[in-house]
Amino acid sequence: MTHHNRRTFLKFTGTALGGLALGAGTAAGATGADERFLVDLREVSRAEVPDDVEIIHDLSEVDLLVARGDAAAVGGAPATTPDVTVYQANGGVAAEASGPKANNENSASHNHDGPATNTELQWDKRVQSVGDLTDKPGGGKFIHDVTKGAGTRVAVVDSGVYDGHPDLADVVNPELSANFTTDGMDFRPNGAGDHGTHVAGTIAATNSNDGPAGGVLGTAPETELLSLRVFSGVEGVTGDTLAALVYAANQGCDAANISLGYPAPYVDPEEYPELIAIQEAYRRVAEYARTQEMIIVNSAGNDGLDMDAEGILSLPTEVEGIFGVSATGPIGFGWGEKTDDNEEKWLTGDRLEEPTTDPAFYTNYGSAVDVSAGGGDADLDALDGGVEGAERDLVFSTVNVVEEDGSAVPGYGWKAGTSMAAPQVSGAVALVRSLRPDASAEEVEALIMETASDAEGGETYHGAGHLDLKRLVKAAE
Repeated sequence: MTHHNRRTFLKFTGTALGGLALGAGTAAGATGADERFLVDLREVSRAEVPDDVEIIHDLSEVDLLVARGDAAAVGGAPATTPDVTVYQANGGVAAEASGPKANNENSASHNHDGPATNTELQWDKRVQSVGDLTDKPGGGKFIHDVTKGAGTRVAVVDSGVYDGHPDLADVVNPELSANFTTDGMDFRPNGAGDHGTHVAGTIAATNSNDGPAGGVLGTAPETELLSLRVFSGVEGVTGDTLAALVYAANQGCDAANISLGYPAPYVDPEEYPELIAIQEAYRRVAEYARTQEMIIVNSAGNDGLDMDAEGILSLPTEVEGIFGVSATGPIGFGWGEKTDDNEEKWLTGDRLEEPTTDPAFYTNYGSAVDVSAGGGDADLDALDGGVEGAERDLVFSTVNVVEEDGSAVPGYGWKAGTSMAAPQVSGAVALVRSLRPDASAEEVEALIMETASDAEGGETYHGAGHLDLKRLVKAAE
């Protein structure tokens, strides 16, 4: 089994980052009378904004406006910055195998001699003892014996959440969910992909599917999710993301999960000076979120970057006040030379080539990482070669599948990336807040970091350590 460098990873996934442009939804450096831009109300007064400039989002809480029109008419360069494109690619997709059914219909009671049920494929939940997820209950104490996140609220700022999925149907609040793009549709994916649905399942799936293979289980299945859509098609814009985060804070969310950013090569502030203004905008939003006791959790990025290196500014992870999460994952979960037919043993002994706490080969790293969490790893030779079971090292969760007629149906699929790691932490925030509803954002973050476990790679890859729900929940009780 072998790892691969980032180039091979991106070639496999089809994520052609080199073809993306850092611009106001168009090309880098685009200017004109109908471009989007941010207005800094600390540099220019609201009264100085001309009437023919359209205000898309009023973020007066953080002294910003998101506007469209002629930026030159609004105070010039000190007062405005391009509303640059933001990408899901920073929370990336490694591979996917999804559909209305993930497994054979005869898998309801296989007693370890047939295909695994859906929850048995969730190594990320099983290793954290979220619940008894094998088909042969073994007793013991699980996280959900103590709390399932009741009384909390988490915003999924992403591509939209498909609330028609049986494992998410009673989780998403449709009244408070919203679309922050300008495409005129609602908070559901609407062609923006299933990334947000996958993230949502990791946080709060309820395992309610009564089909033969069952459903999947999230970290905090009794939390309430707000689906705040900021992607339309395949890309989004910074201003929409900032607006969604402010909205989430105003709605009393305990955490806002963002799995997005500005991928390499768009990380050099000398080459892209707009990044400095974007960093300041995120800093203000993070500061405001703290006043509302909301934690912003973001994926660290999938470029294999040393975020402490000269000329690297990885946003928004490196913004003060944003909780950065790197990714780990196993190699050999239920497949390979050391596998076992008994699914109970997939996570035990020497049956893994690499443990679930091993840094994923693609993850960004450095001092901006607060903790690591399970985001999935991959042996790309095995995946590309169609080796049976190789996808199991990725994270298994809910997805929405688009049929030929354009309709959406529920499914399950594998994805890997720091995007899959961040929601593990957002779910953990919900668990803590359900036990300590009056804990401040700083106290919740400190508890997550103080209870994190040591892992190979140390602080560089794991920050304070690897997310440890057992220790966390015990400390929060």
